[in-house]
Amino acid sequence: KGANQAVAAARAGADVTFIARVGQDDYGQQTLSNLAKEHISCEFIIADPDMPSGVAFIVVDEKGENSIVVASGANAALSPVQLDAAEHAFLQADICLLQLETPLETVTHAAQLAKQTETPVILNPAPATQLPKEIWPLLDLITPNETETEILTGIAPKTDQTAQESAQILLDRGVQNVLITLGARGALLVNKEQTLHVPAPQVNSRDTTAAGDTFNGALACALASGTRLSDAIRFACAAGALTVTKSGAQPSIPTAHLINQLLKNQ
Repeated sequence: KGANQAVAAARAGADVTFIARVGQDDYGQQTLSNLAKEHISCEFIIADPDMPSGVAFIVVDEKGENSIVVASGANAALSPVQLDAAEHAFLQADICLLQLETPLETVTHAAQLAKQTETPVILNPAPATQLPKEIWPLLDLITPNETETEILTGIAPKTDQTAQESAQILLDRGVQNVLITLGARGALLVNKEQTLHVPAPQVNSRDTTAAGDTFNGALACALASGTRLSDAIRFACAAGALTVTKSGAQPSIPTAHLINQLLKNQ
């Protein structure tokens, strides 16, 4: 997920530094090569001599929906110590984007480092799990999908009312903004000032793999460039919509030109 989100942010136009851990194997070398081609800084990616690279096995059904099995590998060894060595990356960043395919201790530490450097934090809580209470006040924005929202709150956001109820639970835990992604229905933003539904462009879905990652990477890119939140969400929805029209994960992630073209046509 981290690699997908890094690629999505880079293709959307951001300068991206990726902090990660891979194995000293063919998958690790391929990952580093692919990231370099996307002009992503790999300075803080460690090649672990003792663990294999993390991999994901993806199955897509006839409706374009996917099932994913993940073998974490070296991702599970990404440590707070490795983040401390990358502190100046946090100092230079406009946005810190996190997800949950690395240890919760490390994710929390990243949010703490970002807070210390006054870097806004976006957490994509995927794969969904219960989060430590200390992380919530560190989050400027959380972006769960419907399934993740239900796991975090116990409420399925199937209607506007239940979506707002679940979002309020997350706000009460200390996060500043809740952005629930609703697939083809777009996204719902809830904070203390407003509730805003942003529809997604209507497209023919072929493969939903990496749609959420693309949404998050594009959102981070737009916010880092100074785009106001509502427009950044529209940009992210368009990026996610384009992703589902093609097969695969990173091969389906669109460029800024394609995203803006879709927004203009819509």
